[in-house]
Amino acid sequence: MKPAAKKIVVMGLGYIGLPTASVLATKGYQVLGVDIKRNAVDTINEGKIHIVEPDLDLLVKSAVNSGNLRASLEPEEADVFILAVPTPFKKQDGEDTRVPDISYVEAATRKICPVLKGGDLVILESTSPVGTTKRIAEIIKELRPELFDSPLPPPHDSPVHVAHCPERVLPGHILRELVDNDRVIGGIDITSAEKARDLYKTFCNGQIFLTTSCTAEMTKLVENSYRDVNIAFANELSLICDKLGVNVWELIELANKHPRVNILRPGPGVGGHCIAVDPWFIVDAAPDQARIIRVARQVNDTKPHWVIARVKAKAARFRDPVIGCLGLAFKANIDDLRESPALEITRALIADKVGRVMACEPNSNGEFTEFPLYDLGRVIAESDILVVLVDHDEFKMIDREGLKEKVVIDTRGIWR
Repeated sequence: MKPAAKKIVVMGLGYIGLPTASVLATKGYQVLGVDIKRNAVDTINEGKIHIVEPDLDLLVKSAVNSGNLRASLEPEEADVFILAVPTPFKKQDGEDTRVPDISYVEAATRKICPVLKGGDLVILESTSPVGTTKRIAEIIKELRPELFDSPLPPPHDSPVHVAHCPERVLPGHILRELVDNDRVIGGIDITSAEKARDLYKTFCNGQIFLTTSCTAEMTKLVENSYRDVNIAFANELSLICDKLGVNVWELIELANKHPRVNILRPGPGVGGHCIAVDPWFIVDAAPDQARIIRVARQVNDTKPHWVIARVKAKAARFRDPVIGCLGLAFKANIDDLRESPALEITRALIADKVGRVMACEPNSNGEFTEFPLYDLGRVIAESDILVVLVDHDEFKMIDREGLKEKVVIDTRGIWR
């Protein structure tokens, strides 16, 4: 299918924005990626990447060399604007809950307003609380009221079209899933949804389902909340089994032999920008109704404290323990540290001076400077206590014979 627009601006060049911009560029669009970080902009313009994602380096290099992709600190006039900026949460003072922070979305919207023109399409890719897409439309109308003075004739429902198409990709598989996954698109009106669909059909092989912007926003939040609730069940099982002296890994393996049971694997908590964040958006919107979702979040948020307590108990057996923390990312085989329970645990062990902490993150891009990182071989050799926090492939390949004299706390079950 031929490109439906000549030029696309992608606001935000992180784990979603850069792959999306690169895929669009390879489809023949003229793509301008915009980011607030000068280093990211310069790196991309050199045909290189500032994040770790399989095959992304080759795609970016090809897109830049073709002339279809370039990066800038400022947006320019275009036909389509895709917002792929962070949507974190903020902790409320004195309360065990979180509230959404859409300030980055609002800032990106204000940034593109001066270059918008009638008929443009604005797409929000960032996972957002219900109503954020409508808020984008409101900001545009506030800052560019002249665009709405002379409404376009039918079939146009709005001078500027605004839609939400939440990303549904898995880190480590982003490029494949960007193309192959089904997509849900919700517009502030039907024309906005249809225009967004026409764009995504040019590079998506999956089915595309149209709905309202609010339903599309809620769909993504529900998908990640469903995962969070199921992970919380597994994590709670690990706490119960520890108390009862039952091997949780064997228990789950046996229970899953039932044809209608599929318990997930427990871990040290839940991280990432999606599963660890999105459920709070639902809790914030409907606090009295989202009871299971809130409790699941609390179970997963407190799991790192349980791991820290276990490490401290083992460390008390040594005079000057050396603690090897294996992995800092929020999941296996990536470098993404957002909301990572592994990073939270390692930070706490260092802050509490439990012992000498040696951290190993084989996927680090070299930009992490908060505390020293060590080679895996050295961590294994020097540590009294080894704490598996992430199930990176490198850790699975370690020779078990070298672990016999170590105290092992395996939160991922890779060495059982």
